[in-house]
Amino acid sequence: MDGHHDETGRGYDTVAADYAAHFAHELDHKPLDRALLTALLDEAAGDLPVADLGCGPGHVGAFLARRGARAVGIDLSAGMVAIGRKLFPEVEFRRGDLLRLPAGDGEFGAAVAFYSIIHLAPGELGAAFTEMHRVLSPRAPLLVSFHVGSEVRHLSEWWGKEVDIDFRFFEMDEVVAATRSAGFTVSARLLRVAYPGEVETTRGYLLAR
Repeated sequence: MDGHHDETGRGYDTVAADYAAHFAHELDHKPLDRALLTALLDEAAGDLPVADLGCGPGHVGAFLARRGARAVGIDLSAGMVAIGRKLFPEVEFRRGDLLRLPAGDGEFGAAVAFYSIIHLAPGELGAAFTEMHRVLSPRAPLLVSFHVGSEVRHLSEWWGKEVDIDFRFFEMDEVVAATRSAGFTVSARLLRVAYPGEVETTRGYLLAR
């Protein structure tokens, strides 16, 4: 890992326990996210593991595992991986970068990347999707979520702890173009407003294969 990836990982290490306390049960209150994850499993290719890319404490992977998937969570933050292993032993965890995923070619039958591309620089988006394409088997689906827009929000303090993390918004057409350039076919895209209690942003979802 280099540069801002290292700093992002350290920031999430710093707040890992707080993050897990706030978000480990967030899917309980997000019916659309649950429905999309269920659809992802319905379309998964073969009897292969499902990847949760940028998994944080692993709650999305746990949701998938409880529905019969062999879930593999991959995250930049060693602190997040450590907490995930304690909270969700049903998920396999690996530490890794979206640009260099610790996985073999075609290893996964599906993948989800919920709000993990938001820490990439614009020039890294295509490389990240190319790497996702590499680790997915043929016809395997990919579900991506992100904040929609063109701004960058910087956090220097989070839950009373010092961090240095950028949250980058992407326009839907930008993400669609990057996935297509990486070899994916886009099958669905949608927008939603924030749920109560979420940060007030427009959320984008993209399903491709």
